[in-house]
Amino acid sequence: MEPALAKSKRAGLLSVLVATLALSGCQSLLDQTYEANVSPSSSPQIVEEVQKDDPRAQMGAREHPRIVASYGGEYKDEKTERLVARIAGSLTAVSENPQQSYRITILDSPAINAFALPGGYLYVTRGLLALADDASEVAAVLAHEMAHVTANHGIERQKREEAEVIASKVVAEVLSSDLAGKQALARGKLRLAAFSRNQELQADLIGVRTLGEAGYDPYAAARFLNAMEAYARFQSSDPDSDPSLDFLSSHPSAPQRIELARRHARAFGPEGSVGDVGQGYYLDGIDGLLFGDSPQEGYVRGQTFMHGKLGIRFTVPEGFHIDNKVEAVLSTGPGDVAIRFDGVTDNRRQSLSNYISSGWVAGLDPASITTLRINGLEAANAKASADKWDFDVTVIRDGKQIYRILTAVPKGDTRLQQVADTVRSSFRRMTPAEVDSLKPLRIRVVTVAPGDTIGSLAARMMGTERKLELFKLINGFPSGKVLSPGERVKIVSE
Repeated sequence: MEPALAKSKRAGLLSVLVATLALSGCQSLLDQTYEANVSPSSSPQIVEEVQKDDPRAQMGAREHPRIVASYGGEYKDEKTERLVARIAGSLTAVSENPQQSYRITILDSPAINAFALPGGYLYVTRGLLALADDASEVAAVLAHEMAHVTANHGIERQKREEAEVIASKVVAEVLSSDLAGKQALARGKLRLAAFSRNQELQADLIGVRTLGEAGYDPYAAARFLNAMEAYARFQSSDPDSDPSLDFLSSHPSAPQRIELARRHARAFGPEGSVGDVGQGYYLDGIDGLLFGDSPQEGYVRGQTFMHGKLGIRFTVPEGFHIDNKVEAVLSTGPGDVAIRFDGVTDNRRQSLSNYISSGWVAGLDPASITTLRINGLEAANAKASADKWDFDVTVIRDGKQIYRILTAVPKGDTRLQQVADTVRSSFRRMTPAEVDSLKPLRIRVVTVAPGDTIGSLAARMMGTERKLELFKLINGFPSGKVLSPGERVKIVSE
């Protein structure tokens, strides 16, 4: 597991790259991709429309577009939407307030999260759906969030925080003062589920009761809390992960809380003897679910970042880890070296020498500006220095896009040129064949055949070097699990 000190140092490295930018007001390359997806859904899954005259619903409606934008847009898949609607509908019928209507949104994010806004706005990420092993586990999460709505916890929270809006001020990772949608929400700064401990425990109690009364396995709540904690541990040892938008970052979990969830479940009977898990139809509903990076944000494959829609790719040196964030591609390596890649739209077609010296980089040395060509593309390069860091800055023009590569090393570190040259020289346009061959990863449900083992099926996993560990996690396998022919399991593949 990555030590807390190492994670803190890594975060500090990335903030250095941000501090170098002088917030120029340019549009990010990733800002364009989601514009069509940030408006509220026109087809709610549970009811035709949320109550328009309910002031609580109006509160949720104000925040909905920004929430959707901050999580990469809505995930549109009719089969998966019907699955979530089926689960939520069964819970609504036995909830504390059956008259409450809900708008369910599946968020196009690999984060493991679910939350609620006042007025019945419920959200679940596709990442959570991929981790869950059956319908009862998703029902447990949704029942908990519905409980926050029916208990008016959101209203109580707002009264405590009248001066605070859910969308945080633009800080740290933004590149300009007028970015819309997802970049106007600082990652990890959303206080969507900042309920008190008492409110969380009350939602646990109501949620488990709703779960059991709807006919689901009431022990699924404790089971899935364990699964999310296991996944959080898996992520914490992976430098590429960003848990800031995940469930456990805003929903405090502890062994005592899990045991309380089990205690509530015992009111329905012994574990394993009550309720339906709904695994068969659940696996049918998530077969083909997008896993990990979305096509709109590009893909990380080993040491290489590739974006098929933009048609570009570049590679970082061995030993570096790429973190494909919503607002930029960030990479950290040995010895406090960091790389940031993003892009802006340039309709003015100004010279790259003028652009690189236009004030968006703090501490730039104008005398160091040179022009060059990188794999047939016009480019410019310069050096900058600030505080304890030295920077290499490269800008590359491709049509109306200017791509920006910033490399940072501790002041005086002689590796700056080598690392910057490696990344810069690797940047190029993708060939049509490369674009065509680039496929997203998805959850695939397969049937265990005679002779299949956990090891042989895990070997078919794609997109991770820790195939066996992730295979066991997404299937909820206990220690000592043995597969049986005819059993259905999830793998990650194209």
